[in-house]
This record gives sequence, structure tokens and C-alpha cells, in this order.
Amino acid sequence: MTIALRTEDLACRFPIGKRLIGPPKAILHAVHPTSFEVKTGETLGIVGESGCGKSTLARMLVGLQPPTEGRVEIEGKALDRADPAAFGKRIQYVFQDPVSSLNPRKTIRQILEVPLIRLHGMDRMARRKRIDGLLDAVNLRPEFLDRYPHEFSGGQAQRIGIARALAANARILILDEPVSALDVSVQAQVLNLLADLKAEFGLTYLFISHDLAVVEAVSDRIMVLYFGAVVESGPADEVFARPRHPYTKLLADSAPQVGRAIGGGAQGELPDPLNPPPGCAFASRCPRASDRCRAERPELRPIDGDQFAACHHPL
Repeated sequence: MTIALRTEDLACRFPIGKRLIGPPKAILHAVHPTSFEVKTGETLGIVGESGCGKSTLARMLVGLQPPTEGRVEIEGKALDRADPAAFGKRIQYVFQDPVSSLNPRKTIRQILEVPLIRLHGMDRMARRKRIDGLLDAVNLRPEFLDRYPHEFSGGQAQRIGIARALAANARILILDEPVSALDVSVQAQVLNLLADLKAEFGLTYLFISHDLAVVEAVSDRIMVLYFGAVVESGPADEVFARPRHPYTKLLADSAPQVGRAIGGGAQGELPDPLNPPPGCAFASRCPRASDRCRAERPELRPIDGDQFAACHHPL
């Protein structure tokens, strides 16, 4: 199977307290050097707590946030960060808040025409035919085209956002919490739609969410982020059935389930992103932490088969 997307040491740091002369007062480490691959037709689930770097990583992949270092390859080609169109034709972003991600001053037709004009230079007749096909693919009625975003429900607006991403004819979609703002019944409809579109168009998904149940249901592989770094990855069924990193187990135990008490979580404070610890970032919250964990940062390594974990004392 071919590789749809690959990153090499992709990292992002933000200067804090910029000065006219001299270095900034501090550096915020949002995403530490990260390397991973996504196979064509695969769904990679990316999970982690709020603030762990999921959205920053996603924004770098689509060119919305320039990386501090590293590179992104799509279908074997390194993308030039100075050419946004190169990103847009290959990879697109579906935003978390479906209504606010759509221009309130534009009709749905105008919104869907933008990538067709800017990326593909389609004429009016070609655009009309393409838009009709997109509406049919996401199960929306043609009369919706002349309405504005505020006239739609969250589920309908998310379908429009998905149609806009498909309009660019990209084969890789970054789905950033695509159902978290929707009612549970509407979530199921959107997830089923995404599954159908993936099969119909041969899409590759990076599915970002904090909802472990949703991620487990839709993903082929899982990548767990903590403090801007990958701490575990592997096939979805193996990661959820036998987590090898203590943080992954914490996430699984903390997820609410009917008939089970909610886990209390780990003790300790989150590390300061302006002053990252020298060793394992999870050491202060981990019951298995040793002196080695506090002094030496663990590298992501194979633990069992296709399962990887960045831990000196894996479960």
C-alpha cells in the first residue's frame, strides 16, 4: 500500500514576548519533532487532551501554520510551503465548528465555487455540474445553494463543509473534531456519511478527536499525543484493548461509560510548555515513573508487533 502522507521531524514553536531587538522572552513548544506515515485509504485517529498539539499539527499539515522545522510529504512529494494551491489540491481541512467556518456573507453556491475557481479554474458550466455532484454526494438538496450558512443546522453545515473540502478534489482530509459540536443522532449521520465518501472517492482521513469511542469506531490506526509529542501508536483495536503507555490507559479509563464510574485521572500538574521537563513529560502524573523517566526522554519504539510507545516502563 502506498504512503499518502509522511512527516519528518515536523515541529512547531511559538515565540512569546517578541522584542524589537534580541531573542523573544520565551519559546512555547507546541509540537515536538514528530514523524509518522499515513497509508492511502487509511483512517488515522489522533487523540489526546486539549492543548496537546492536535490542532496545531493538523494546521501544519494543510499549510495553515508554517512549521518551525521538518517537512511534509504528500504522495511522495515534498510540498512547498510558499504555494498554498499545492496543499489545497492534495489535502483539505474540515473544521470543528461547521457554521463559523463558512463565510456568513456568501451563499452556499459561492462558498463551493471558491476552490473550483481558485484551484482548478473551472468555467461556469463545469462548476455547476461539479457542485450538483457534490450536493448529491453529501445528501443535500439543490435549493440549499442559494441560502446562507446561518440558515442551516449544525449537521447540514458540516455536510457543506465536507462538500467544500471535496470540491478541491483532494484525496486526504483532515477532520478536526468534525462531530464534537453536533447532537449524538446527527453525529452518527455525519460519521456514516464520511464512511460512505471514503469508500466512494478512495479518501484518506486524519480524524482528530478527544472522544475515544468515536475514534475507535472510525479509525484503522491510532496516534496518541501528549504535550506535543506522540506517546503511543498502533492498530486501533490493539491500542484500545491493550494500551502500552500509561497515558493511553489514563485516557481509556477516564472515558465515561454507562454503568461504570468515571475514572479519577492521574495526580500531578501538566508540564509548563514554556519550560518543558528534561525527561518524560508524563512523569509527574505517572504511577510508574522512575528517576530515569525524570532525566531521560523516552523515544517512540516498537513494544509489541505494530504497537509503538514512548515509555521506559510500558504496560
